[in-house]
Amino acid sequence: MSHSVGQVAGFAGVTVRTLHHYDAIGLLVPSERTHAGHRKYSDADLDRLQQILFYRELGFPLEEIAVLLDDPRADPQEHLRRRHALLTDRVDTLRAMAAAVERAMEARKMGINLTPEEKFEVFGDFDPDEYAEEAERRWGDTEAYRESQRRAARYRKEDWQRIKREADDLNARLAALMDAGTPPESEAAMDLAEEHRRHISAHFYDCTYEIHKGLAELYVTDERFTTTIDATHPGLAAYLRTAILTNAARHP
Repeated sequence: MSHSVGQVAGFAGVTVRTLHHYDAIGLLVPSERTHAGHRKYSDADLDRLQQILFYRELGFPLEEIAVLLDDPRADPQEHLRRRHALLTDRVDTLRAMAAAVERAMEARKMGINLTPEEKFEVFGDFDPDEYAEEAERRWGDTEAYRESQRRAARYRKEDWQRIKREADDLNARLAALMDAGTPPESEAAMDLAEEHRRHISAHFYDCTYEIHKGLAELYVTDERFTTTIDATHPGLAAYLRTAILTNAARHP
C-alpha cells in the first residue's frame, strides 16, 4: 500500500516541506513515484520515518540518523534494542528532572529551601506548605510577607533547626512561668513576649508592635495556631496573647 506525501505528513505530524527535505538529502527517499513525479511512500518508508522522528526527538542530527539507519550491521531488532536503551536513559533523565522540579516547587511554596525529608526532620507533623496559599492570599501584598519569603529562601536545614530551638526554648520558658503561677501581665512574661517579637524580627520580618498584636489575636482565634502553641503547654496560646498585648501597651 502506498501513501501520498500529504497523507504521510498527516500521519506523522510533520510538514510536507520536511518530507521533501528528507528526500532531497537521501534520508527518506519514497519507494515510488507516479507518472507525474509525485512521491508515493510504502509501509516500509513509514517505518523508516518513524525511526527518523524517534531519533530526532532525542536530539540526534540528521547526518547521524542516516548513519544509524543505513548501518548494514544493524538489523531491525538491533534498532529496537538501541531505541529501547535510549528511551530508558531518557526516562531516567526525565524522572530526575521531574524530581528536581518537585523539590523546587516544594521549596518555593513557603520559600523554604528544604527537601520533604528535611522538612519532616525540622517541623515534624507540622507542614508549613498547608498554609502557603492562605498566607499568600492574606498577606502576599505586604512588605513583611515579601521579606519573610526572601529570608526563608536563604535558610538551610541547620538554620531552621537553630530557629526552631530558639522558639522551643522561648515557649518552654513561658510554660515555666505558667507553672510557677506568674501572671502573663508580669514583667517576666512581658520580657519573654518582647523576646518573641524580636525573634520574629531577627529571622523573618520587621515585627512591629502592631503586627505583634495582630499575631497575638491570631494565636487564639485560629485553632490551628492555638493547637500548635498549646502542644507545648495547655493554655500557652492565651497566655502568650496576654503577654504580647501587655508588652505592646508599655511601648506606645
